[in-house]
Amino acid sequence: MKHGIRTIIADDEPAGRRTLQMLLEEDPDTDIVATCRSGKETTEAVLRQRPDLLFLDIEMPEGDGFETLESLPHDVKPVVVFVTAFDSYAVQAFGVQAADYLLKPFSDARFRAAHARAKERLWQQTRVATERATGLLRRMGGEATATPQLGTPDKRLAIPTSRGIRFVALDEIDLIEAQGDYVRIYTGDRFELVRGPIGRFEAQLSGSRFVRIHRSAVVHLDQLAEIQRCPTGELEAVLHSGRRCKVSQSGRERLGRAMGHQL
Repeated sequence: MKHGIRTIIADDEPAGRRTLQMLLEEDPDTDIVATCRSGKETTEAVLRQRPDLLFLDIEMPEGDGFETLESLPHDVKPVVVFVTAFDSYAVQAFGVQAADYLLKPFSDARFRAAHARAKERLWQQTRVATERATGLLRRMGGEATATPQLGTPDKRLAIPTSRGIRFVALDEIDLIEAQGDYVRIYTGDRFELVRGPIGRFEAQLSGSRFVRIHRSAVVHLDQLAEIQRCPTGELEAVLHSGRRCKVSQSGRERLGRAMGHQL
């Protein structure tokens, strides 16, 4: 199971839920953890799943969208995009600091714009949470900083998330893969999505068991299962997890040096 942007869809209309689900499934960094049909069901799902992002209808049975938000504890506040067929709630929606207000029917382009705005809000909240967690750790004598680094004696990577900082042992990391302005940090069957260039992570991993085999991939040598030669003559790294990564010409040289074998 991946661990991207944990997202809940709440809409009392089946067609509305299907539309949102199809559009969200186009984003590989989105993890839909629940779909809900009422305010009560949404409240229970949010408390259970602790999502990062909530697409929320307003007029629903057993509590409307605003009542649902009011019912949540202060420390459980996902980023919210309201999705409704009524334009009369817009002022109230932004009064509760919604990231966007999607008025049905909406185009795919309008949805993507709202989704991008919500993700940007999420990254802003992640930065704030990280700074707060960093201050606490420093007061406690910790070594974490606002950007992921490896300076801790126990060889851990501090990864900013929307809920604070997650510490991951280097030995647990399989792969770091570039995705535009972000990287995915894979650990077993999950990943964390972190904003920043892959080169920054490569520099921080210098001297460890990690090798950059492609401009978009840094792999843990101990997680390599085999190196396969493609019919085109290119090489492909296969990890124990089953993930595959292309090996560039410069990556081939770095990998060969690290393994002590000419590839």
